Amino acid sequence: MIAIIDYGSGNLFSVQNALNYLGLENKITSDKAEIVNADRLILPGVGAFGDAMDKLNRSGLVDTIKSEAAKKPFLGICLGMQLLFEKSFEFGEFSGLSLIKGAVRLMKPEGGLSVPQMGWNALEYNRECPLLEGIGAGKYVYFVHSYAADCGSDDVYAYADYGGKVPALVGNGFVYGAQFHPEKSGDTGLLILRNFAEL
Repeated sequence: MIAIIDYGSGNLFSVQNALNYLGLENKITSDKAEIVNADRLILPGVGAFGDAMDKLNRSGLVDTIKSEAAKKPFLGICLGMQLLFEKSFEFGEFSGLSLIKGAVRLMKPEGGLSVPQMGWNALEYNRECPLLEGIGAGKYVYFVHSYAADCGSDDVYAYADYGGKVPALVGNGFVYGAQFHPEKSGDTGLLILRNFAEL
C-alpha cells in the first residue's frame, strides 16, 4: 500500500487519482500507524516552503517521516521534493527534512526566461534511476515552480534545461524527489509512478 501523506499542504487528490488509474492500492492519511505500516510513501506539496514545514512540524509527523524514509521507498513531489533538502530561502530561511544535502533557492534562469517555470520540459538523464526504467531520454514532464534545488550532482538523476540545469529528479537511498508533477505528466509520469510502486 502507498500512503499519501496528508499534512494540510499537498495536492493529494490528483496524486491519488493517478495511483487509482494505475490500479495501485493507496490511502491518503495523516495517521502515524498507517504511515509506518505502508509499503511506500508519497509526500506531495503545494505552496511555500516555510508554511509547508510549519504544517509538517505541527502535524507531528516529521520524526515518523524521517525514520520511515530510511526503510522504504519515499517520493516527494514538487514542493514535497523541496522539503527533502536541508533548507530553503523562499521568503526567508527555513529548515527542511534534511533527507538530501542541499538547499532550495529562487530560480535565476539565463536567457530572459520567466519565473516560474510553468509547462512541459524534457528530462536530461544524469545517472541511472529505477524510477526512469523503460523511459527514454528526452521525455517531457510537467513543471510549475519558482524555486529549485541547489545540490550535488551525485544526488541528481535527471535535470531539466531551463536557462541552466535544474534538478528535476533527485534521490538518496530510498528517498526520491520529483520537481515536476508525475501525476500531471501523461504516460511518462504514470510510468514513473508505476516504477515507484514496483521498487
